[in-house]
Amino acid sequence: MSDDRVTPSPKQILSGAGEPIFRVLPAGVLANMVIPGSENALLWNLVYPLAQPTVRLVDLLGARPLWGTPLSGDEFVDELKPYFWGYSVEGERLEGLDAVLARVDGQGPRTEIDLYLRGANHLVVAEVKNLATPGRCSRYAAGRCPEIHIEESVLRDPCRYWEQDGARFETALDFGQRPVPGNESPPCDRHYQLGRTLMVGISLAERLGLPLRAAYVPSHCFPRYEDGSVRINIEVFPWAGRMERITRFPHEVVVVGT
Repeated sequence: MSDDRVTPSPKQILSGAGEPIFRVLPAGVLANMVIPGSENALLWNLVYPLAQPTVRLVDLLGARPLWGTPLSGDEFVDELKPYFWGYSVEGERLEGLDAVLARVDGQGPRTEIDLYLRGANHLVVAEVKNLATPGRCSRYAAGRCPEIHIEESVLRDPCRYWEQDGARFETALDFGQRPVPGNESPPCDRHYQLGRTLMVGISLAERLGLPLRAAYVPSHCFPRYEDGSVRINIEVFPWAGRMERITRFPHEVVVVGT
């Protein structure tokens, strides 16, 4: 660990602050952990005590309230190893993640997903939001979207998330037609972090040969387990029972709505 690296505050990290992972986590992740109400500290404090050293898939899917196909049989037997921001508690990098990030993000900032849970037969990807909301596109907010804010005097490459194989938003979500000058707050701005998170999850699941399922409702996300006729939605909001599936997109990433 470098001398200038931020160290988590004991007031935020309840246990495990001496684990090797804290020698390799990005400085930004560590800095967030000293903030009151930190999402990063909340994630660590919730998951770390449960994963000693793994989390059982059947326990994860047994969260309540739960709606979907009831649990049965031995098909849900799997031990999930947590990777916080891509690193195991021992400080090891998740296999294949860097190659996937390079494909999705190119030369830009790397997509930082809070938690991966990898088992022998399953991959779970989780993005934690406590006080904040999913991130929007910073280039659009700054008036520099290469699809919308076009100026003859400024040459910008097209947005890679509409252009590059392996990075297109349509891999994960249906964002409709490609933005054009004059569009106001297109879906790729409002759901920018969601799109990138799902693209990374899908690409990593394919690379590892593991199934990944996710569901998106306007204003929040939740994980979904699907295997043949079995569907289990892990949902903690009271209106869960009033939702229904309305369409299916590539790789069986499901979009649902009220």
